[in-house]
Amino acid sequence: MAEKPQPVRVLYCGVCSMPAEYCEFGPDFEKCKPWLIHNAPDLYPDLIKQSNANEADKLTEQLQSTGMSSDGATPSAPKQEEVKRLPGGKIKKKEKQEVVIEKVIRNKRKCITTVKGLELFGVKLSDASKKLGKKFATGASVVKGPTEKEQIDVQGDISYDIVEFITDTWPDVPDTAIFFIEDGRKVPAA
Repeated sequence: MAEKPQPVRVLYCGVCSMPAEYCEFGPDFEKCKPWLIHNAPDLYPDLIKQSNANEADKLTEQLQSTGMSSDGATPSAPKQEEVKRLPGGKIKKKEKQEVVIEKVIRNKRKCITTVKGLELFGVKLSDASKKLGKKFATGASVVKGPTEKEQIDVQGDISYDIVEFITDTWPDVPDTAIFFIEDGRKVPAA
């Protein structure tokens, strides 16, 4: 007679509650690493090597911060500030403080003037759209642009007066920070 198959014993992660083999595909792999090193070292041998290397790096940093080094030389200059990294290794860039004005033509004769970046100067976009609508007697609204950032769309071609209006209404916005987009190029307004 053939033996009955025995049930498989599965080790579940104590952090993310997934099977330990699948932790690396879960959302909290960084949190799971210490648990995996302690409870399932045979599944991820690279983690043990990596943790040993990290501990060695921490020790050398501590030695250098106290003024000692492993080779007996004087301590080197401090490292520059670390760059903030997003998930996936992408580097987070600081946004430039600038206002970009773009004229978009639709249906041959109708125009929309788009104002982007006012919120970087502490301007509430809802208040700004109301003021622009009243000043130029047009419809103005706050919408999400293609990059998921909010911008102000104003009906009509108001690019001729908008720079002066922005600098007069909000003195925190300098002339040098306002740009037009013409033919796909960024052109300073001043």
